[in-house]
Amino acid sequence: MHWYKLTPLNILMLRDAKPFSPQERAWAGSVFPPNGHTIAGALRGLLGGGEFDITGPFLSYENTLYLPRPLGFAGSIDLVPLVWAKESYINNALWDKTQPCPLVKSYNSKDEEEEENYNSGKEQSPEFRQYLPYEVVKEYLESGRINKENWQAIEGRHEDKPYTIETRSHNSIEPGTKQVKDADGYFVENAIRLYQGWSLTIGINKEIETPATIRLGGEGHRVIVESCPELGEQWQELQQLSDDNFQHDGKAIAYLVTPGVFERPHKYNPEQRANLCRPYPWEWKIKDGNFVSMSTDKAVPISCRIREKEDNTKSTTKSITKSIPAPQVFAAPPGSLYYLNKPQGLFQDQEKVERNGSNKDNRVNNWRKLGYSEMLWIKYQGN
Repeated sequence: MHWYKLTPLNILMLRDAKPFSPQERAWAGSVFPPNGHTIAGALRGLLGGGEFDITGPFLSYENTLYLPRPLGFAGSIDLVPLVWAKESYINNALWDKTQPCPLVKSYNSKDEEEEENYNSGKEQSPEFRQYLPYEVVKEYLESGRINKENWQAIEGRHEDKPYTIETRSHNSIEPGTKQVKDADGYFVENAIRLYQGWSLTIGINKEIETPATIRLGGEGHRVIVESCPELGEQWQELQQLSDDNFQHDGKAIAYLVTPGVFERPHKYNPEQRANLCRPYPWEWKIKDGNFVSMSTDKAVPISCRIREKEDNTKSTTKSITKSIPAPQVFAAPPGSLYYLNKPQGLFQDQEKVERNGSNKDNRVNNWRKLGYSEMLWIKYQGN
């Protein structure tokens, strides 16, 4: 993989997946960081098409990699499934065993002061980190814990929110008047502006001649692409720790660092078929399986496109690429944690997926090729 920083030259217009038109919804929102489809579309304009694999996108401050904070924490206190918390005072509580196990705060005598501060709201200040630097994530993979002091943001780095949202209105004036048009005359959209020193970060299995500029998002706004091998070295070290933890045959936590798309086709009747998304992989089973529980947040809607090659009989070119809108999917947000009795890989990671006795259709792992569902593994070490 070759690693690059994408630094905006101005604001970014990264519209969310909600349908938008001035007459129906006069407010266009933005999503950040951009999803893998947006990044891939920008890169195809630079690379001239073709297939490639993406890792990320992540964030970076100067030359330090940042990942989204894990969601399985109440303040600085980690949460664990009730069945793993043998010392919990509600250990004998009942719940539906066909559903993920409830999460409780892990008990440790040193956590009393932290819990008191959390309950008083002190750790809900804007200085609470929402993105964790490489050093903190590395320690988390090694020890399974994040110390209280590592949750505190360094002053001036905007680690709680490395970007600001700028609201911009657009008006259309009736010709010969100073009045806004009654129809399609007004709408508002949000733009993203990264703070100085922050960039998007991606890994790609194709080398890009840098520096270069690419269009990212709407309105023709551009980012400068710069090579940064240091970020690749940091990611490689984290991935090596994750791989070592994955080999451990015991309780484990999967840390989702990019949006997780887990969908499966389901039939309601012979004439109706739909793809359903859920916040954890379909191949992970609760009953008679390894999956125990999860900590996640609201789903991230993603609008994507289907790109297919078709024969072009009217041209000397043998085939052309056709791009059409695809059904919207709902991804688990980055930072989600999954608790398993032992590590279990993803169906999407298979190099070849057999369907109807052949390997010709390999769309299932296309999500992974675009950077979705990237996980780091933590070896659960108890308290």
